[in-house]
Amino acid sequence: MGNGIKDIQLAGEFDALKCCVIIPTYNNEKSLAQVIADVKRYTSNIIVVNDGSTDSTAKILSEVDGIEIVSYPANKGKGYAIRQGFKKALELDYHYAVTMDSDGQHYASDLATFIQAVKEDPNSLFIGSRFMEGKDQPKSSGFANKFSNFWFWVETGLKLPDTQSGYRLYPIRAMEKKKWFCNKYEFEIEVIVRAAWKGIKVACVPIDVYYPSQEERVTHFRPFKDFFRITVLNTILVTLAFLIHRPRMIFREFKGKSLKEIYITYVKNANETKGKIAGAIGFGVFMGIFPIWGYQLLIGFLLAHLFKLNKAIFFIAANISLPPMIPFILYLSYVTGSYLMGQGSWKVDADLDIASISANIKQYIIGAIGLSFIMGSAFYVCSYLIISLFKSLKKQNA
Repeated sequence: MGNGIKDIQLAGEFDALKCCVIIPTYNNEKSLAQVIADVKRYTSNIIVVNDGSTDSTAKILSEVDGIEIVSYPANKGKGYAIRQGFKKALELDYHYAVTMDSDGQHYASDLATFIQAVKEDPNSLFIGSRFMEGKDQPKSSGFANKFSNFWFWVETGLKLPDTQSGYRLYPIRAMEKKKWFCNKYEFEIEVIVRAAWKGIKVACVPIDVYYPSQEERVTHFRPFKDFFRITVLNTILVTLAFLIHRPRMIFREFKGKSLKEIYITYVKNANETKGKIAGAIGFGVFMGIFPIWGYQLLIGFLLAHLFKLNKAIFFIAANISLPPMIPFILYLSYVTGSYLMGQGSWKVDADLDIASISANIKQYIIGAIGLSFIMGSAFYVCSYLIISLFKSLKKQNA
């Protein structure tokens, strides 16, 4: 549990950081009082959310001094309880909140780990990664955790060892404007995925965990209903990730950097085959010309990710559509359209700006699609030959 001096120091750090502990509870009368007592050794900033318990929870809470209590008559789910805890914490001007279960599986002594982590890396969301070795962990929990870890990686590109742990530290002030949708267990998936999409760092810290014997365990997880809800949520999140958020996160990574910085950071030191490099260049040129102005990078990043192409090289090549180049692209698109439509003329009776496209939309679209294929293929072939030549010369000089 730690000595008194350490407990006093940690309590002061909780206050300095404006951090509290939120304990959502539903029918955990056997362990609740001890969990609260353990947390009180480290901080008095405690919010207990009574999620419509039908046992003696209300009586137990009425006998505890110095804690905030949120209570409502009907059980609405763990996610709803945590959200109500967040709401109360923000009303009390807390900036951070640690959530821990009321079933006794989490050790209050690990609160020090979360406080140290957030001191070193503020505005991050930390998940307590459980030590599974030697623990009597339910087999269904192990499978569910691996399942959750996989989909979190698909949705965010981040690999974490334990995305299902309920022992977490949330930067609630940084998240206060977010609107949440889930009320049950799946909320704990929604919150970390959407936090990552918002640009909040999500990381794990090591914690210990206690699994009681099978006959002592109290769980409110409903294998079929809750797993179905989690599956539906993941389906929605994966769709949103590939259509919007993964491309936006990649774009955010490159935003504000010069082409030279991107080249040095992501291209020069990249271990790519000549085919992959040439493919990224050709595809970048293709998307830079393709007639979907305003969506070229968004869709291009998504496709580059699916095709496993170097996104930095793609981004550099896609800049063929920079403003100074637009008149040339429009002109060549019109000319290409003219030839593809059987007119075959280099003369263009239109102003070389985007506003004039509407008057010649058919010729422009046909020509731009044709030009994007021609130029993309040409850049691919030329890049491949040049890279091959340089690598050959490099071998001869080695």
